[in-house]
Parts: sequence; structure tokens; C-alpha cells
Amino acid sequence: MLSIKIIATGDFKENYLREACAEYKKRLGAWCRLEEIILKEERLPDNPSPSQIEKALEAEEKRILERLTPRSYVIAMCVEGKQLSSEELAQKISEIQTQGRSEIVFIIGSSYGLSNTIKSRADYKLSISRLTFPHQLLRVILHETIYRSVSILQGAKYHK
Repeated sequence: MLSIKIIATGDFKENYLREACAEYKKRLGAWCRLEEIILKEERLPDNPSPSQIEKALEAEEKRILERLTPRSYVIAMCVEGKQLSSEELAQKISEIQTQGRSEIVFIIGSSYGLSNTIKSRADYKLSISRLTFPHQLLRVILHETIYRSVSILQGAKYHK
């Protein structure tokens, strides 16, 4: 069975977002194992300097790297990533499985993104949109996107 992990930096502040993710996780349970790993976001002042941001990203990077294994196919969620249709993402997931990779890990950074080291470690860079979303809302969108892609692979009617 396909195993998908979502590693996200920073937890929800709103319950309705948490509930939306829980609903998609429940729906996915029939087709794959979905695990969410929520990591602490580094605290920064209101107007952080570039060096403070870099230091925070490095601290978050360390916690993310500890959660990856050599068998993980890592997809970094970042603005410079490739935008895919639902069908294209479904195809990508299918290709990853065909390569014998049993675990796909999506990584969502904090409000300042991901470190360059994490982006370099990624096997693929994915962008949901050129629009800017709060990273907490992006988690909901990613859950739905994964659900839609897996439902396409399963031939379910959800995608219609």
C-alpha cells in the first residue's frame, strides 16, 4: 500500500482547517496510508533580518531531515516548483510507485519557505499555484490535491 507523509512546519491555528485535513485523511484511508508530521516553526521577530530568517530555516531544515529516510521520494512544496494538473500529479505518483518507491513525502515549509538544502534534497519540486497562500491553508489544499490524484489512480468518480 502506498505510504504518503506530509511534513509541515507550523501547526494550525484554526480548527476548521484541521478538520478539513482530517476529512481528506479519512477518505484516503481506503487507498493509502497518510501520515502527518507537524514540526515546530522557529519564532522570529516581526521584521526579521535575512540572517535571522536563514538561521530559522536551518533549524527547521534539521528537524525535517531527521524525518526523511533514503527510501523517501521527497516532494518539496515551493514557489519555484512545477505546476501540475490533477491528472499529471496522479501520473507522477504512479511513476514513483513504478520506480519501487513506497513512500512519498511532501514537505511544506514555514511562512518563510524551505531552506536550499531541503530543496536540493528533494526529488521533485511542486508548486500548487503562483498565488500566495498561508502555509496552513496550503496543507488543506495539498490534502485535497493528494486525495484527488489518488482517486484518479483508483478510477473513482470524485475527480469528475
